[in-house]
Amino acid sequence: MAKATKKQALGRGLSALLKDPSNDIKSVQDKNADKVIGNIVELELDSIEMNPFQPRTNFNEESLRELASSIKELGVIQPITVRKLGFDNYQLVSGERRFRASKLIGLETIPAYIRIANDQESLEMALVENIQRQDLDPIEIALSYQRLIDEIQLTQEQMSERVGKKRSTITNYLRLLKLDPIIQTGIRDGFLSMGHGRAIINIEDQIIQLEIYEIILSKKLSVRETEALVKNYNQTNEVRVPVKKEKEELPKYVKKGISTFSEYFGHKIDVKTSSNGKGKIIIPFHSEEDFNRIKKLVQGDSK
Repeated sequence: MAKATKKQALGRGLSALLKDPSNDIKSVQDKNADKVIGNIVELELDSIEMNPFQPRTNFNEESLRELASSIKELGVIQPITVRKLGFDNYQLVSGERRFRASKLIGLETIPAYIRIANDQESLEMALVENIQRQDLDPIEIALSYQRLIDEIQLTQEQMSERVGKKRSTITNYLRLLKLDPIIQTGIRDGFLSMGHGRAIINIEDQIIQLEIYEIILSKKLSVRETEALVKNYNQTNEVRVPVKKEKEELPKYVKKGISTFSEYFGHKIDVKTSSNGKGKIIIPFHSEEDFNRIKKLVQGDSK
């Protein structure tokens, strides 16, 4: 507890230092810069402006309220990161959810790391830190990677080093941007997964992409079923709606006997039958001991 109090006092002391116009720190070479850069400082929320380079565009209101409730109870555990724009003027680099949640409950200050960076460095920091730390949806991540390519001129190899992801992973995200915008929105809204998107992208015609997208939603296709549908289209040039097999009704005598088997073996028994009257009984086991127990039961019946 003493350490936490000392740390908070230090943060307030640095805040006072930053409020002194004679100590306005503009670069890492300035006097007292070493006391501020890399340390946690309590900054007034009103002195921080939003970051125009922020890759996150969707904020779940319920999740934000939950975070606000946590901050009200425990405080801001992980400081935000800001860059210094001028005297007592900062711009958010990362931690927008914490920033918004703190405002939501009426906090006046927030713990922050201060960095001195130009616009390009700020953009790179915002993109890289958000990719690593925030729960961005697949399209937001893809857009962040694309901005690192377009605006920072990073190669995929350099991005791989910056964010700690394999180059193939980065490539898979970037390919999602070739999907029709409606499908991209579907991924962002959670109507289908990144796996669905990766399957659809193997079709170049966006009209066909949309047709398959509608089938996925209406038929509730799995990723595997979507992959099969796409593969079939690429082979036949026809979109064929997969027909799901209805589960065959078990005969009455089987239904009647399943509970007896299940009670005897101590597990829920699965029975599969075919149209010719044949079938098989599946007895699951959960460990070597369980297997040996079932084995003894079977051997006991055979004697």
